[in-house]
Amino acid sequence: MTRSCFDRRDLGLLLLRVGTGGVLAAHGAQKLFGWFGGHGIEGTGAFMESIGFAPGKANAVIAGLAEAGGGTLLALGLATPAAGSAAAGAMAGASAVHAPNGFFSQGGGYEYPAFLGMVSAALAVTGPGAYSADSALGHSFNRNWMVPAALAGTAVGVLVSVGSRAKNVRDQQGPEEPGEASADEA
Repeated sequence: MTRSCFDRRDLGLLLLRVGTGGVLAAHGAQKLFGWFGGHGIEGTGAFMESIGFAPGKANAVIAGLAEAGGGTLLALGLATPAAGSAAAGAMAGASAVHAPNGFFSQGGGYEYPAFLGMVSAALAVTGPGAYSADSALGHSFNRNWMVPAALAGTAVGVLVSVGSRAKNVRDQQGPEEPGEASADEA
């Protein structure tokens, strides 16, 4: 079998990176800048505060940077382990918010953010392919050790963030009525 100048695997990774990264970058730009019908930092911060991510403005900035920055870097194929991990972490937080609505997105479920998160994590693990900034730079920002480090760091951040949100939501709901069993007691 002869090898052509275009490798199908690398071309597929390029398409996957640019498509996924572009969607994530646009989504993050909604949060950060209010572009594409978004609400910017102020509006997104108020919303995030209302769903338990406090302080809302700081969480909006973090989520926006993870999505816009991670998405842009994924599209470029630059620092792919960190970019994919950051985007996957943001989508894990979004999935936690949507989880009570079930799986499918037409019912407000977590299907779409979970899919974007899984693709982002898969790109972090697989790497960017030959048609990428990482490849052009000799993979200086795409070393094997960076993959588990980025994913572990993101996992810790997600656990802290989602755990804090869960506590805030419980606190917002107030104390249980006397005589009602908590979920832990049932």
